[in-house]
Amino acid sequence: MTEDRTPRIYCTCLSAYNNGELYGRWIDCDQDAEAIWVEIKEMLRNSPEPDAEEWAIHDSENWQGIEIGEYEDIERIAELAKALAEHGAAFATYCQSYGSDATLKDFSERYMGQYESEEDFVYDQWQECGKLTQLEQIGISESYIDWEAIARDWFIDSYHSVDVGYKQVFVFSRH
Repeated sequence: MTEDRTPRIYCTCLSAYNNGELYGRWIDCDQDAEAIWVEIKEMLRNSPEPDAEEWAIHDSENWQGIEIGEYEDIERIAELAKALAEHGAAFATYCQSYGSDATLKDFSERYMGQYESEEDFVYDQWQECGKLTQLEQIGISESYIDWEAIARDWFIDSYHSVDVGYKQVFVFSRH
């Protein structure tokens, strides 16, 4: 049996909460914002307090380190959950680095990939754009290249990396 890793929020009815009763519902966020709103409204409709209208998020789980606020925008929650499903830990890491400014659009533009190291990223970029082939053609071996020094220069202002495990680095463009 596999554990469900769906991002969820626990929404509480504030009328019930303010009257000393804990009432709410766990809501899966791997659905569109409209469906989440339907579940929140249904939770309020079934509240033990009459005419309940106010709610808050009092807990969350399976967000891989992304902070969910008490009054987080539901459209943003749906977008975050969709991005997590699509991009996993890389998107979660991006959100942790960039906070509430993180968007799926920005992530898509900035995420360069997962590499073993910053040096591995630089090597891959040189190989991809043909620089290694050009050097070989003029008789210069790649063993003469100081990958660590080049990576240090690139990551000063052009790129940002986050170590996430043994030989696991997520690389993001700063521009």
